[in-house]
Amino acid sequence: MVIKRLVLDVLKPLKGPSIVELAQSLTELDGVRRVSIVVNEIDVETITLTITVEGSSIDFDDIREVIERLGGVIHSVDQVVAEAETKEEM
Repeated sequence: MVIKRLVLDVLKPLKGPSIVELAQSLTELDGVRRVSIVVNEIDVETITLTITVEGSSIDFDDIREVIERLGGVIHSVDQVVAEAETKEEM
């Protein structure tokens, strides 16, 4: 199985890396082609984000590691699109 798209609900501290830096860090990962980040809510100390990651072969653990390294926490995985690997991809 290959993950092609993830939609994540993420909580990130207001202080610290910007959403631009977060998007850049995520797009540097192997298998990631596109990252979209939407700010849903801003509180006194936190920002609630919807992060959409698209690519050819997304590694969820790598995505989580980058988000956590930059101070974020994944609240939920709201969508996953996955495909079976073809023999050519194996």
